[in-house]
Amino acid sequence: MEMTLPFATNLLLAIVIYIAGRWLAKRLVSLISSVMHKQKLDEALIEFIASISSVLLTFVVALISLEQLGIDTTSLLALLGAAGLAVGLALKDSLSNFAAGVMLILFKPFKIGDFVEAGGIAGVVEKISVFSTQFRTGDNREIIVPNSGIYGGVITNFSAKPTRRIDLVIGIGYDDDIKQARDVLRDIVNNDERILKDPETVIAVSELGDSSVNFVVRPWVKSEDYWAVHWDLLETIKLTFDQQGISIPYPQQDVHLHKAD
Repeated sequence: MEMTLPFATNLLLAIVIYIAGRWLAKRLVSLISSVMHKQKLDEALIEFIASISSVLLTFVVALISLEQLGIDTTSLLALLGAAGLAVGLALKDSLSNFAAGVMLILFKPFKIGDFVEAGGIAGVVEKISVFSTQFRTGDNREIIVPNSGIYGGVITNFSAKPTRRIDLVIGIGYDDDIKQARDVLRDIVNNDERILKDPETVIAVSELGDSSVNFVVRPWVKSEDYWAVHWDLLETIKLTFDQQGISIPYPQQDVHLHKAD
């Protein structure tokens, strides 16, 4: 009877501690989730952190309850630590992807809808999760890339800025009139309303090549107009040069045959 009463008291206290601790843990997890939602973090990241927080807090409450019962938790902690190390080594790739996913979500080098080149893939970002990122390529393929392969390399975001510069190199023959070619290029650029007036388009002779005088044509456009203007300029320049009698040299090779006696 003398031993039963203290044990019953400790058991009752352990139960109270566990119930109160679980209630407090749920409140803390709810508070953490609320703060992350206000920060507009990714929903998958919020759920993951909330789950991890709930497990850890419940584990702490359970340890305190066991201590109240007089159970030595040192050996239990050592066993769990060894198990945690083994699991960590086994899941190192997953943990690396998770860490990279957290960095991508927090620092946001790109967002859903951006066209980026990362992890050896160029495409539109469709989904960002804590372990991987989903892309849609130009030919409508869905490609999923582990986050560690993205954050550990170079990320090029083509949608980050509202404007982009088109860089064209246009060659004319050495016998053609440079001033005429420059005026034609200037007229083509000025007649395209999609090309921005500021910054001003650069049109200049950049190189005296082996077989051509090379112009650089560098207009600025809105990012969403980049490829449409790029392709239209090339076609318009070729057609206009043909009309104006301006040649565009191309590589050619002369073969001379000599008849032997």
